[in-house]
Amino acid sequence: MSEKKYLITNDGLRKLEEELEYLKTVKRKEVTEKIKVARGYGDLSENSEYDEAKNEQAFLEGRIAEIENKLKNVELIDENEISTDVVSIGSIVTLYDFEFDEEVTYTIVGSAEADTFENKISNESPVGSELIGKKIDDEFVVNTPGGNCKYKIVNIERK
Repeated sequence: MSEKKYLITNDGLRKLEEELEYLKTVKRKEVTEKIKVARGYGDLSENSEYDEAKNEQAFLEGRIAEIENKLKNVELIDENEISTDVVSIGSIVTLYDFEFDEEVTYTIVGSAEADTFENKISNESPVGSELIGKKIDDEFVVNTPGGNCKYKIVNIERK
C-alpha cells in the first residue's frame, strides 16, 4: 500500500519545517522540564501535574511524528506552473457568495497546509474539491455542513 502524498506549496513546506524545528528544540525541552518538576512533587500515582505533563509529551511526540510523516511524503507544487485559467492547487480564487452578497478569497492548498483562519482551504474540502478545474464566471452549488451555498468564480490568480 502506498503512502498518501501531501500536496504542498513552498510556503506550506517552510511552515511545516519551522513547526517541526520548534517542536523538537523548544517545546520538547519545555515538556521535559515540566515532567522533571512534577516528579519532584513526590508520589507519581496521585500527581496530576505529572500526568498532565506526560499527556502533553505524548501529544507533542504524536504531532512530531505526524509532521515527519507528511514531510517524507510531500509533493511540492511548482507555483510557476499554476494556471490562472482554471482553478488548481495553489490558485488564489475570488468567489462571489450569492447568499451573503459578498466576495470572499480563498487559496486552494493541499490538506497538509489548510488553515481556515488564513482562508487556505484544502482541495479535499467540499468547496475546494468543487473549485478544482473551474474557470472564471463558472457558477456552482456546494453542499456544506451548513447547507447548500452558491458561488460564482470572479477571479483566479497565483502568488
